[in-house]
Amino acid sequence: MPNYSILHSFYTSKRWRKFRKAIIAERKPICEICGKIIINSIDCEVDHYPIELTVNNVNDANISLNPLNVRIIDHDCHNKRHNRFGKISRQVYIVYGPPMSGKASYVLNNIQRGDLVVDMDKLYSAISFREIYDNPEQLKYNVFILRDLLIDNIKTRYGKWVNAWIIGGYPEKYKREQLADELNAELIYIEMDKEECMKRLEADQDRKTRYIEWEGYIDKWFERYQT
Repeated sequence: MPNYSILHSFYTSKRWRKFRKAIIAERKPICEICGKIIINSIDCEVDHYPIELTVNNVNDANISLNPLNVRIIDHDCHNKRHNRFGKISRQVYIVYGPPMSGKASYVLNNIQRGDLVVDMDKLYSAISFREIYDNPEQLKYNVFILRDLLIDNIKTRYGKWVNAWIIGGYPEKYKREQLADELNAELIYIEMDKEECMKRLEADQDRKTRYIEWEGYIDKWFERYQT
């Protein structure tokens, strides 16, 4: 079975993000298939074409980072391109990794309108009216119930959502793989070392008053992480 984590690691790497940004700046956010102007650049898909990126050629820069082998397309054209029968199938993704690694940013850069996102911090904020990352301990069980209900909806494919994204740490290999099996989901690992996570925490204004708390989250994750 192909190791798709290799592709996810590439798409979250600094070299790809830098390459993607340069392509969009040079060509402008216009779909090269339908000609549609893509208002928000984060909705641009920089698609590998004519040679599709695979686990076998991802390390070949002449394919993966070649401006002649990519084009800018919008979400609709991207979905049609990757489904031969023209029917968009629902995809489920579990985005995991250490605190401060950029999991939510990855999802924001890849979601489309109508996608379902399960994120604990957002759930806390939604039911408490507190600022983001201010997660009252008293609401923990209510948030867990909401999270589990949404995951059950994903498991049964209940509702009309397009794709689903579950954001979490999931440091234990068994638990994340079990959840992926139950949901028929792809695992996307956002790789970042502990030192870089700490640097990002130090620079983050939203967590400034909770620095010690989040430092503990980072320490605990790296103590528990299993490959």
